[in-house]
Amino acid sequence: MRGLLVVNPKATTTSARTRDVLAGALRSEMELAIGFTRRRGHGFDLARDAAADGVDVVVALGGDGTVNEVVNGLMAAGRGAQGPALAVVPGGSTNVFVRALGLPRYTVDATSVILRALRRGSTRTVSLGLADDRYFTFCAGLGLDAAVVRRVEQARRKGRRSTPGLYLRSTLGQYFVEGRREPGITVEEPGAEIEGGLANVIVQNTAPWTYLGEREVHASPRASFDAGLDVLALRALHLPSTLHTVTQMLTHQPDDPDERGEMSGKKIMVRHDLAEFVVRCATPQAFQLDGDYLGEREKVKFTSVPGALRVIC
Repeated sequence: MRGLLVVNPKATTTSARTRDVLAGALRSEMELAIGFTRRRGHGFDLARDAAADGVDVVVALGGDGTVNEVVNGLMAAGRGAQGPALAVVPGGSTNVFVRALGLPRYTVDATSVILRALRRGSTRTVSLGLADDRYFTFCAGLGLDAAVVRRVEQARRKGRRSTPGLYLRSTLGQYFVEGRREPGITVEEPGAEIEGGLANVIVQNTAPWTYLGEREVHASPRASFDAGLDVLALRALHLPSTLHTVTQMLTHQPDDPDERGEMSGKKIMVRHDLAEFVVRCATPQAFQLDGDYLGEREKVKFTSVPGALRVIC
């Protein structure tokens, strides 16, 4: 078995010792090469080239941004679920995709699970979301949540650590300074009436949407790797209705996924298991994929891609 370990040396919880221990463990199961990301987008290049070269497994060590780049590189090779399997070892601050797969959030524990899965040949196939021409593993957003991601990235460039507290402060700052303007977002589904007058749109490929430390945050609790895309849109960002929605996100914690119900409220729009739809904005809005800020957009087409990727877990 041939493998490539893609390492983001700048990831929040990644160290040289972590990398060396992981590489040593993986070499007990495969012929391993290591690629270090040197710039934004480099993970894409490394994964695409590995897939084209016939590598069997690509292991990503980093945060959700690194994973997103690797996934897009694997998909760009055009082999889909027939291409290399993906293994993910948490190295970031939140690691939503890893935890949504049911893997431990700590590097050593996750490595042990992956090694056992490699020995058994255990994989699962997951769907991906596609936003125009870029894939995402767990979420996308236009409006307030993406603007919060932008604030967090700006703070990190100034040397701040990515913590739940930083996200909370960024959310409050964005909401009270800029977030209550009405951006005029619409959602267009084939064969359905256009939903207009929306203030923020969250798209999920799985649940949860994100984490605050150990706490799951659910915007669309029924979202699943085995279904289409789910949408939660806020019709307005008035303080009472927004607080009601946020409270539901934080307190909806069912142990059984089959018991997950939808969010409720007069000021929200909920959609489940969509194959495709288009989001339009009257003015350019902040846009994020898998917690990575990608600038502003006026239009994004979203598509669900079933059975897109094999994951070791």
